[in-house]
Amino acid sequence: MYRHSFRSSLSLLAIVAGTLGAQTQSPALTYPAATRGTQLDIYHGVTIADPYRWLEDTDSPETKAWVESENKLTDSFLATIPERGAIKNRLTQLWNYARYTAPFKEGGRYFYFQNSGLQNQSVLYVQDGRNAQPRVLLDPNLLSPDGTVALSGQEASDDGHYLAYSLSTSGSDWRELHVRDVNNARDLADTVKWVKFSGISWTHDNKGFFYSRYDEPTSGNKMTNVNRNHKVYYHRVGQAQSRDELVYDRPDQPDWLFFTNVTDDGQYLIITVAQGTDVRTRLYFIDLDNPGKPEIENPVVRLIDKLDAEYKFVGNRGTMFYVRTDRNAARGRIVAISIDNPREERWNTIVAETKDALVSATTAGEDIVGNYLQDAHSSIRFFSGSRDEQRDVRPRGQPQPQQRNPGSIYDDTSTAPIVTRDRGQLTGGGFTLRGELPLPGIGTVNELHGKQGDDELFYSFTSFLYPTTIYRYDLKARRNEVFKAPKVAFDASQYETRQVFYTSKDGTRVPMFITAKKGIQLDGTNPTLLYAYGGFNSAQTPAFSSASAAWLEMGGIYALANIRGGGEYGKDWHEAGMLAKKQNVFDDFTAAAEYLIREKYTSTPKLAIRGGSNGGLLVGAVMTQRPELFGATLPEVGVMDMLRFQKFTIGWAWTSDYGSSDDQEQFKYLRAYSPLHNIKPGTCYPPTLAFTADHDDRVVPGHTFKFVATLQAAQGCANPILVRIETKAGHGAGKPTTKQIDEAADRFAFLVRELHMRPTLQ
Repeated sequence: MYRHSFRSSLSLLAIVAGTLGAQTQSPALTYPAATRGTQLDIYHGVTIADPYRWLEDTDSPETKAWVESENKLTDSFLATIPERGAIKNRLTQLWNYARYTAPFKEGGRYFYFQNSGLQNQSVLYVQDGRNAQPRVLLDPNLLSPDGTVALSGQEASDDGHYLAYSLSTSGSDWRELHVRDVNNARDLADTVKWVKFSGISWTHDNKGFFYSRYDEPTSGNKMTNVNRNHKVYYHRVGQAQSRDELVYDRPDQPDWLFFTNVTDDGQYLIITVAQGTDVRTRLYFIDLDNPGKPEIENPVVRLIDKLDAEYKFVGNRGTMFYVRTDRNAARGRIVAISIDNPREERWNTIVAETKDALVSATTAGEDIVGNYLQDAHSSIRFFSGSRDEQRDVRPRGQPQPQQRNPGSIYDDTSTAPIVTRDRGQLTGGGFTLRGELPLPGIGTVNELHGKQGDDELFYSFTSFLYPTTIYRYDLKARRNEVFKAPKVAFDASQYETRQVFYTSKDGTRVPMFITAKKGIQLDGTNPTLLYAYGGFNSAQTPAFSSASAAWLEMGGIYALANIRGGGEYGKDWHEAGMLAKKQNVFDDFTAAAEYLIREKYTSTPKLAIRGGSNGGLLVGAVMTQRPELFGATLPEVGVMDMLRFQKFTIGWAWTSDYGSSDDQEQFKYLRAYSPLHNIKPGTCYPPTLAFTADHDDRVVPGHTFKFVATLQAAQGCANPILVRIETKAGHGAGKPTTKQIDEAADRFAFLVRELHMRPTLQ
């Protein structure tokens, strides 16, 4: 495998700097004082020092003083970069275009988001018909002067009369629910608090909705406390939260999470049971009896009660449920399960596994619509059943009388006799591939909004050089049309994206997208930003961003590596980068960097790496394993302390991917790559600008605080180690446009300085 020594990096830096004119070396910085404590922890007989434990307490005066000093140092450093103002101006221009989301439809009304360009938060619009004039339904920009209150979730009632929506303040994962009358765009008195990791699911009588929440914290720090004992509630419109009905909880399983949705026919409440971030799930449901008069107190039926695979509800026709699963199909298939005969040997595969990863599926019209990844880009395929199956569809909203059965008869583990119900049943049968959605090119479909029995489907398409465009697809005529298209002040025709495949350390073939100016010279002098994620089955696919467009205009190359740990190739690709195999993720990323250097796209002094959250862990791990390989590093909101992450907020949920230091064997490999615990004093680490936020209650800021303090103390050369700590912000979701632009401007200004760039700014 190609290796690039630190000495050769220094030599090449001198050569590159010489070709670009005189460069000034950043002087050594004086970092804020950070007291080294005496905290020692013992893990399975091994003593581990944690001298900056005090930085975990984000509310202490000492931590606040440290944060203030670090921000002052970073601000003063960035203020000396002359290109910073021009970069921000160009970013502002590129951000200033109208953006839209794909509409969702309820009661004949169309709901979608629009941002005119520089609005801090996108505005929710409604159209009372497809050709009606849109009107503002909810403008989050009016909820706070600085745009830090974000609309984080919404769901309209089946008749389109009400909108239940959730608000997040300063980027927190905590949500507060409200209800708005769509007719007059006014809120009702309803308020529901302490909601987290929840959807909103209306019953089809339009009188209330299901949601999930935790109990109100009674002590400790509400931002960092561990979250356990998720519960499903039902809220009736017009009633106080204190009267909400508890639908389901499992005090015997405090780590379970519950996600609900009501089926398109209104007949069932689907409860997807997750165990942390484990992709494997259980599938429960409640038969609501009559969609017009739902019986929410009916028993919860454990349809699939084994944690052996992923099970995601796709849709139903009568008592036949369609479920996407990786059970005996690593890249995904769809099975038909009769809830009257649910045992696994009676499941029928209706959409078989293919060589491409089936990442999601929905029903639209009479079809099942599968969203596949084909070498990390989208392919949308339509599958149709037989006419006999379509004849069995019960019209939406029309109840059928039935004999109620005990919940246990549906239980996959039950020995009770099978009871056949009167409602129309399907025998399953294979669905045939009807066709594929014509897409504008290689890219990503991020939204697919359609319903069973409807005649239209809305979706969004994007790619690195293709701003997100909203399309309407006529399911009967099989015709595409543009619903909303953006106009961006960016000439994409000057650039191109190519997909390459490189070989990782163990011989695995890994894809990578590289976007650059057409005709760029491969001479090793191009500033390059390499990004990846590599975890939790999350696929990284082509997408347009104004920030990336600015980077390209500045002469940069943007590379996205589809490393293991993600979901680009299904279950096996994910599992090859989790638990004891996590090092594969870091090896894949390192191999991507080495490929870019070997093929002369760039060189070490010109190569920056970036990643956020789990990707921040990725950057932290590779920069401590291979500090000589990179010209700059940007670890953002990263999980840096792999021995204590499970002790804060939802961190325990990540043990499915990471493992836990509480386990002796898992402790060994976690310690081996934990960024915080692999910083070696006297080592020359690359120039680093870390990012975190004071309200990040997912990856608490203590991770980055301790990492940066340790890195600053250990740094063996003049390369700067800085941290940018955003205030009134969280893990990233709902971040105001102004903060996004400021953050991107600081990121690129830092790279201009440290990669010795001379960008041409428009």
